[in-house]
Amino acid sequence: MAEELIISKGSSKEELYKTLYPQLESLVENEDDLIANMANITSALKETFDFFWVGFYRVVGDRLVLGPFQGPIACTNIAFGKGVCGKSWKEEKTIIVPDVDKFPGHIACSSMSRSEIVVPILKENKVIAVLDVDSDKLYSFDETDAYYLEKISLLL
Repeated sequence: MAEELIISKGSSKEELYKTLYPQLESLVENEDDLIANMANITSALKETFDFFWVGFYRVVGDRLVLGPFQGPIACTNIAFGKGVCGKSWKEEKTIIVPDVDKFPGHIACSSMSRSEIVVPILKENKVIAVLDVDSDKLYSFDETDAYYLEKISLLL
């Protein structure tokens, strides 16, 4: 795949994901390096959807450590079970937060973040990382995002 995305900006969210997915699949299929693939996925998601922040946190011991991301600087460490990312890791499930101010224990890496979705990345039935996507708008994420971001996470 060329290092250029084909994005049709007038499309619906689902159409954008459907166009993006095969491009990501092609991009990562011949690359074994997890960090390189995470970096390209974050870039592609940011470019396609103009999310406020998109990135990965990797499981390192008993914490999540910041991995490849696109957007403003971020928290570098998150404890198991803490915040949206830590809860997704602990519960091993995708979490959609329509309004981060109403999420108990939300970790505010940026006061501009208003809604969030976090998808755990599993390998051999164990969480190895989480994909964290933030929006500067309320109620930005839904089941369409969950479905496609979970599908994208399987590429890793």
